This record gives sequence, C-alpha cells and structure tokens, in this order.
Amino acid sequence: MRIRPEFLRVAASRRKAVTPGLILQAAPRTVGSGTEVRVGFTASRRVGNAVVRNRAKRRLREIAARVLSDEGRPGTDYVLIARSATAERPFALLLADLAAALRRVEQGIATRSGDATRG
Repeated sequence: MRIRPEFLRVAASRRKAVTPGLILQAAPRTVGSGTEVRVGFTASRRVGNAVVRNRAKRRLREIAARVLSDEGRPGTDYVLIARSATAERPFALLLADLAAALRRVEQGIATRSGDATRG
C-alpha cells in the first residue's frame, strides 16, 4: 500500500492492536479486489529523526515478511505503525509483538464479523 486513502481506510476500520514495539491496524478489502495480503508501513516524527524512522520501517518490513506472509489473512490490508521503541527493540521481541498483535486483530475480526448491530 502506498497511497494515503488506503491508509485512512484501514485506520477507519478501527481494528488495531498495540504492542510495545508496534501498532498493527487491519481492514478487509472489498470483494473482488484480490486475495493477497497487502501491507503498509509508517513512522511519524515522534519516532525520531529520518535515520531512526527509516531503520524502524526497515525492521517492520522484515518482520512483516516473516510473519504476515504465513499468518496474514488473504484479502486483508495491514498497516504497521512504528513506535519509539521499534528501532531499538530486540528483533525477536518485535517478531513476538507482531504475532501477538495479529492474533488480537484476527480475533477481533472473527468476533465482529458476526455482529450485525455494529455500524
């Protein structure tokens, strides 16, 4: 994902999980728009200067490649948001953070999909 409206659509879905190393947002795509897993990455200035933000995004890209390629739900868009700890957090803990966040988000998708009163 690269364009702002896609990031805003995922954020508007309100399906997110916060961990010490990252924030994960998820939104299902409309029917007929593909079955691949799409991922976007972002790091605000609060994370640090440009060097720190780029390092954080590189680390997020690597953990996404390892975790979401196997465990991501097809037809879903994910946004990984760097936090101030992302650039320095041990890599194994970042992997665990993403796996835990993915479980929480998927659990929310499963419980909310049957909720007809939600608008």
